[in-house]
Amino acid sequence: MRADRVFAYGAAAGLIGDLLLGDPRRGHPVAVFGRAAVAVERVLWRDHRGWGALHTAVCVGSAVGLGAVAEHVVRPSRTASVALTAAATWAVVGGTSLAREARVIGRALEAGDVDAARDRLPHLCGRDPQALDADGIARAVVESVAENTSDAVVGALVWGAVGGVPGLLGFRAVNTLDAMVGHKSPRYRRFGWASARLDDLAGWPGARLTAVLAALAGDRPRGAVRAWREDAHRHPSPNAGPVEASFAGALGVRLGGTLSYAGRVEHRPVLHQEGRAVATHDIERAVRLSRRVGLLALGVGVAARVFVKGRTA
Repeated sequence: MRADRVFAYGAAAGLIGDLLLGDPRRGHPVAVFGRAAVAVERVLWRDHRGWGALHTAVCVGSAVGLGAVAEHVVRPSRTASVALTAAATWAVVGGTSLAREARVIGRALEAGDVDAARDRLPHLCGRDPQALDADGIARAVVESVAENTSDAVVGALVWGAVGGVPGLLGFRAVNTLDAMVGHKSPRYRRFGWASARLDDLAGWPGARLTAVLAALAGDRPRGAVRAWREDAHRHPSPNAGPVEASFAGALGVRLGGTLSYAGRVEHRPVLHQEGRAVATHDIERAVRLSRRVGLLALGVGVAARVFVKGRTA
């Protein structure tokens, strides 16, 4: 079976598996990788960029190498190749868990239980929930859905289309490491530098594709494009900026502004200034937009593989 068909069938099956099953409660492959990365960190940690780069290379290289070996082993079997791609796709995408967590918080807000929503918010993002009222929680959820659509779905499919199973596993390894050590805490300011920069590079194509697809799939394509063009560059993250701006315009809401992480207050630029404030019902709208973007990303990835295969045949 041609490589483009293996990816098409496998990635589609993996997305269906995520839709039906979501993430496992125990023994998730990403959690296993995280524990392994922590073990490597115990050995390699130094307050130095070079040691952090070595940590990144060991962890990401191991994930990519494992994927390459597995892909080579199953290559003689069409069924096994598709099954491996499906399993890898299911393991690295997280669209269903993202939607589930967002909806749990949305239901709590709809019921007027702001305390329950605050308790659940850390499952979705790193904001300080005690600093947020109901509207602030809703805005944080919509922003997290937008950013994680790129990180947890589209980015993985992009790298799967480019590199097959090694690409899928490598992207998830990079993204996971960034979440673990890529933040600017005293311990990781230097050690996590390489992971953060590599995540910026790996996430660049997926973030732009997410922004394009959000504009196409949303209710306000022109608003999405305008917000992306005018506001994305003002966001401190090179990848979250285009995604959040495009989602804001597509949904007709304002994102950004003042937020708090672990007691540290940040004043971020407002994205799509002419939009209205985020309301609780926008959480469900953001989840549905995220779903549409993920499906479109699969189609783009498959089409790209078919096109490249046809040009090289």
